[in-house]
Formats: sequence, structure tokens, C-alpha cells
Amino acid sequence: MATPMIYELIKQLFHKPATNCFPLKYYPSNTTVTDLIKKVQKGEAKINSPVAIPEKFRGKIIYEREKCIGCRLCIKVCPSRAIEFIPEEKKIKIRIDRCIFCSQCNDICPVNCLHMSENFLLANENRFSEELIVK
Repeated sequence: MATPMIYELIKQLFHKPATNCFPLKYYPSNTTVTDLIKKVQKGEAKINSPVAIPEKFRGKIIYEREKCIGCRLCIKVCPSRAIEFIPEEKKIKIRIDRCIFCSQCNDICPVNCLHMSENFLLANENRFSEELIVK
């Protein structure tokens, strides 16, 4: 007895993948992807996006620290609890490894000190890396 799932599996065998390949056509075989990303961040290598970044793309959060008034509204609306308050400085710290890029913090900020960038290269082997913390 055939089920809808079997038909779907057979149909997907003949379709191309829905995702894009890594946005670099050639890179040395002795280089890991992590090393390649580090070279791109340093400016030693350049990648080309496989598709144009769409309007209102939600990449890594940009935090304009000097504009922040410490109201903590962003902390209240963050569903993933990625934003922490630093009481000594009356500023926030954003943990990118927890962020779900929902942009609710950007929408509620009264002084617009939070923005979404077009940066999509956020891979890191260490979850607690300083690169994944926005201060």
C-alpha cells in the first residue's frame, strides 16, 4: 500500500537541492572551511554571494553602544534570551550563538541602537568565542 510519503520520497530523488552551495567556487583543498572564513574576515580572501542578499536580510546584529540608554526593552522581547544586561555599564551584551535573528529587539528599541547587518558568515568552532558576542 503506497502512502503519500513514498510518492514524496520518489519525487525528491529527481529534484536538485533547494539550498545554495558555499559561496566560493574554488579554494585550496588543504584549507578547511573554518580557515577560509577566517581569511575572509581578515580580508585576505573574497567570496561572492551566490544570490543577492535580499532586502531586509537579518544578519549579525549591530549594536551602537553609545546610543543605548539601558532601557532593557530588548531583553524583555527577546524570545531566545540572547541579550544580557551589564549593570555596571548599563549596557547590553548579545550572544549571537543564542540569537534566532527575529529582529524583535530592533523593532522595540526606542533609540534605534540595534540594527541587522548583511553579515552572514557567523560560523565558529567555539560557541563561547568573543566573535559571537556583540558588546
